[in-house]
Amino acid sequence: MTNFLRKGRLKPLERNVLSYTSSLKSDLPLFNHVIKINHAHVLMMIEQKIIDSTHGTMLLKALDSIKKNNIDSSHEDIHMYVEEEVTKRVGSIVGGNLHIAKSRNDQVSTAIRMELREKLIRLISSIIELQSSMNSLAEKHTKTIFPGYTHLQPAQPVTFCHYLISYIDSFGRDIQRLQNAYHGVNLSPMGACALATTSFKINRNRVSNLLGFDDLLENSIDAVSSRDFLLETMAALTVLAINISQIAEDLIIWSSLDFGLIELPDDFASTSSIMPQKKNPDVIEVIRSRMANILGNFLSCATAIRTLPSSYNLDVQETTPILWSSLDTIEKAIQMLSNLFPKLKINNEAMNKPHFNLITSTELANILTRKYGIPFRTSHKIIGTLCRYIIENSLTVTNVTPALLSKIIAEVSGHQLTININDIKSALEPTNFIEAHAVIGGPSPIEAKRMLESRRQRMDALTNWLTTVKKKLAEADRQLKTSKIHYFPK
Repeated sequence: MTNFLRKGRLKPLERNVLSYTSSLKSDLPLFNHVIKINHAHVLMMIEQKIIDSTHGTMLLKALDSIKKNNIDSSHEDIHMYVEEEVTKRVGSIVGGNLHIAKSRNDQVSTAIRMELREKLIRLISSIIELQSSMNSLAEKHTKTIFPGYTHLQPAQPVTFCHYLISYIDSFGRDIQRLQNAYHGVNLSPMGACALATTSFKINRNRVSNLLGFDDLLENSIDAVSSRDFLLETMAALTVLAINISQIAEDLIIWSSLDFGLIELPDDFASTSSIMPQKKNPDVIEVIRSRMANILGNFLSCATAIRTLPSSYNLDVQETTPILWSSLDTIEKAIQMLSNLFPKLKINNEAMNKPHFNLITSTELANILTRKYGIPFRTSHKIIGTLCRYIIENSLTVTNVTPALLSKIIAEVSGHQLTININDIKSALEPTNFIEAHAVIGGPSPIEAKRMLESRRQRMDALTNWLTTVKKKLAEADRQLKTSKIHYFPK
């Protein structure tokens, strides 16, 4: 058990207390970032002549020699582990100056932000991959008639392509929210120290640039205490989780035999231990369930943070593992969906089911208004009466004749009109319905192709943004490495 900080103001810590408060386990993803932070900080102190280059070089070499796989559980956190290991290697006279002009408070926030920005980059990349998977499937189904629902009741025909684009677009907004979160994450707290900066003449911008940040979190109290970047990220994850859960719900319902609109691939389903005929959507159900955890995690973090006074409190330590859990859970769900959609089968015969018999009724009402001059509200009543007649008499739309429609028009409105049989057939044909709905955002094949190309261009733009972001971080790493090597003897 280490008591690296317990030889001054405080007596040694009991093992059970250390174990209870230690964040080492959840800090492990931060190891490489903590090493980089210390590298950048030492380089800055050398350049600012806060420490001499000889001691600085010793610190840099010691930092390079520390290995992640040697960490034991006797430390408070990853930050004190690194400092203690450096001190073991170079002695207390040199190692004791590693922590000049910094605190765990600014260092932990910086490390979390560095890890989080990498995870956000990976997550956005995964969402783009899912969008691309859905886009490719949608291209094959620009003319595949698919029922649209409101209130879970058959409403109007669309295409399966049109449905997929709706989720491509919602995921696009999720990416925008995650991009906004990224910009809030990629700000450097380093140099804020515990809460009041330092009297040493440090260069905060130099450290920020070496670590690849876009800018500083300027106010030192805000820099160490703010966790709004975490809440903003988790809020974006929560909206994303809701969208994923809704897709999962659709896939579960539509793959049921009662609906029979799609068939899930076998490797995303299971059978019953007793009922051999079953094909259960287990993977999708797990996705749906785990998305609830994302919402719960957001509430946990928000509840923990909302009661805190200003500046740093150890309570925020408890939010970090929750953040990592949410990111891991949601990224795995997205990967599952990316693998599922290319294997999804669409039942092209589903639209022949009797309960889709009246799904084009709106267009027949539109015809009465557009071509025969009947006010739409009256047309709505006429076609509603026609639908009730068909249902009560166990008929289908093929039984709709000009004589029947004229009779109902007269009963409802008092008008004497004869409707052309071709107008009736055209209005009630799902393919014609789809092609007629060619306004911006409609399901017509022409509009679908335009939207798919537009979404593909957006994905390309997002991919370019990711490339730019990655290049900036890679360049910061290169500068950090180059600056560090400058002090090593050849």
